[in-house]
Amino acid sequence: MILNAAFHEFAEKGYEQASTNAIVKQAGIGKGMLFYYFKNKQGLYEYLIEYTLQVIIDDYLERIDTEEQDFIERFKQASRLKMKAFLEHPALFRFAGTFMLDETTIPEKLKPRMEKLQQLGYAMMYENIDASLFRNDVDVEKAFQLIRWSIEGYQNELKQRLQGKNLAELDFDPLWGEFYEYLEVLRKSFYS
Repeated sequence: MILNAAFHEFAEKGYEQASTNAIVKQAGIGKGMLFYYFKNKQGLYEYLIEYTLQVIIDDYLERIDTEEQDFIERFKQASRLKMKAFLEHPALFRFAGTFMLDETTIPEKLKPRMEKLQQLGYAMMYENIDASLFRNDVDVEKAFQLIRWSIEGYQNELKQRLQGKNLAELDFDPLWGEFYEYLEVLRKSFYS
């Protein structure tokens, strides 16, 4: 309860404007209970970042099959894992967006951990990729970037379309079908 309330508060208001009073009210606990677990607002915020980074590693990055050498197939798999993790932890991922987009909000002592996460993410997506699948007239690095932008743009649009909907009752099969159609367009555009 505390974590969910804190994720919501920090995601909506940022560190400076976030209120521990609002967090305890939303969590339905007394302020003493919050400070029993966390020394202060800074301690809570740092814990949330560390917890978020670990969830991203455990529930997303480490589940990517790096044996898959087809970049589009690996991105397809990673997208499914990312969406699953987002649906399981929506408040956590909204919170992650706040500090990942503005790294000045990351406490200095957590920056090496953030850098390690970014390096792991890059390795999980780009290492062991078979570049020979791409057409000879295509700059593979630029193709990687265009494919990534396309997929991330589609994911962001999908998140907006799904906002406010009851995700437990939603049939995702047509959405995945639509996504796979876009991947086929990318495959035809860049692969031999």
